[in-house]
This record gives sequence, structure tokens and C-alpha cells, in this order.
Amino acid sequence: MLKKALGNTGISISPLVFGGNVFGWTADKQRSFELLDRYVDAGFEAIDTADVYSAWVPGNKGGESETIIGEWMKSRGGRDKVVLITKVGMEMGPEQKGLSAAWIERAVEDSLRRLQTDRIDVYFSHRYDADVPVQETLQAYERLIKAGKVRAIGASNFSAEQLAAALTAAREEGLPRYEVLQPEYNLYDRASYDGALRDLAMAEGLGVITYYSLASGFLSGKYRSAADLDKSPRGGGIKAYLDERGLRILAALDELAEAHGAAQAEIALAWLIAREGVTAPIASATRLDQLESLIRSTQLSLSGADIARLDQASAV
Repeated sequence: MLKKALGNTGISISPLVFGGNVFGWTADKQRSFELLDRYVDAGFEAIDTADVYSAWVPGNKGGESETIIGEWMKSRGGRDKVVLITKVGMEMGPEQKGLSAAWIERAVEDSLRRLQTDRIDVYFSHRYDADVPVQETLQAYERLIKAGKVRAIGASNFSAEQLAAALTAAREEGLPRYEVLQPEYNLYDRASYDGALRDLAMAEGLGVITYYSLASGFLSGKYRSAADLDKSPRGGGIKAYLDERGLRILAALDELAEAHGAAQAEIALAWLIAREGVTAPIASATRLDQLESLIRSTQLSLSGADIARLDQASAV
């Protein structure tokens, strides 16, 4: 399988990243193990998670996804087969959030313990923290990199201005810089990445892995009206996509899915994979048949006309 360089991290990944937000939420431990086994057996390696996954589930407190991944790696002896991506910054409890050096250095130890490993391949600032000087955050990451606990760092949910300021600070202070960006990006949600942020990421040679790559499942085509919104736990967040533009995108996906003998979600992911300025999309699965579809998306080749059709349909 053709791999892409993840920016200047020295890490290369296949064109799909497994979204671990489902582990401990809509996929229990046994199902999570089955999905991870198949994902790695198919030749993929990058797994995205965060310390806060899945604190939003009643009875959970965060750390459930990392714990399942750690138990899976221990049972399979598979640490060297994967590229581990996790994050820090979202609230884990009182005074347990943000990008202060004190919290990062505590949180990374918690993540390493749950993951049952001595290193994280890419450690993300989960969101921008206006209350902490960027130099303090980068200095904390520098210590972690020097200690061998983190290989590279990334920024998630940063604006172009926030990312540019962080890159400038890293350059001027001689500190590690964010080498990977994780923006929300898909055929429907294009405005926050297309433009200044994408231009900056490409100019700086950053790796880019996109989240909400299927717009919370909307681009799978299974949501066509308000009556469909109870089909999954994510359905409530999809109502906003059911507008004229969203339906136009679905029509284009339907057309190309039929032409390629593929699922709509496979077409949507193939568009992302082919998009300049994207290293790989993140996508989740809770069933093996869903995972097989994700795998097929990496084998799908869209023509220039196909891409133009999707660009036209998704134009704002």
C-alpha cells in the first residue's frame, strides 16, 4: 500500500486513519479488538484517539478509548505495527484541561499509562488555549520529545492565525513546531480549512489528517430527511446538513457511487484522499462491514471529472 509522508515528522502513514472515538462508546472492547485486528491486517497503521474519548458517554470519565487501544496492543504485541496519535487539552476534570506545561506533563503520563506504551507518535494540542503562552506549551512538548515520550506534535482545531503564530514562535524560540494539523474537513464542511489554513499547511509542508471526514455519517447517504435522524447516536447532529447544498452533495455522491459500483461514503473519502493538502482522512467504524467499506475507499480512483463534479456540488 502506498504511504504518504506525514509532513516532516519522519513518519509515513497509509491513506486512512482509524478514528478511535468509537472505542468505549459505540464499540465495546470485544468489537474494538476485532476492528483493530482487521484494520492492521489490511495494512493500515495510524490510530487517532484522545485522552477525553469518550467522556461524553454516561458513566465514562475519559480515557476509555486509550485504555482499549492499550489493552489491544498488549494482547497482540502490536505496538510497533501502529502509529499512535492522541491529544491533550479538552477538559478531563476540574483544573484538568488546557495547554499549560503542568497539565501537559501530567496528562501525557496518564495517556502513556492507559496506552501501555513508552511513546506517542503524534501528540496533538486538541484545541487552542488562549490562556497559556504558546512558548510554554512548546517548551513542555520539547521536554517530552527530548525524553523520547513524544515523537512529533500537532495542532487540532487551530485557525490559520493561531497556527501561524505558533509556527512563528517555534521558529523564533528554536522550539519544536507543530508538524501535523487536524482540521474538520469534508465535502460539506469546507470553509474552515479551505483558504488561509490550507494554504498555510501546504506552504509549511505540514501533515494534515482530517476529522469528521464523513460529516458525522451524513456523507454515507443514510440520512435523507428528518425522519432518518434517529438511525444512530450521531443523528441529532446531522439535521443542519439537510439543506439544499447538502442534498446537492448527496445527489453527486449517488451518481458517482453508481458509476463506480461503490458506496457513497467511499466516494466521499476518496475525494479527501485525492485532495491536495490532505495526507489522510480519519474515519470510524463500529462494524466490520463498515470497516471493509473504509478500506475500499483507499483503493478507489476518482477521475478529474469525478472530482470536478464533487467540487461543483459542494461549492458554497
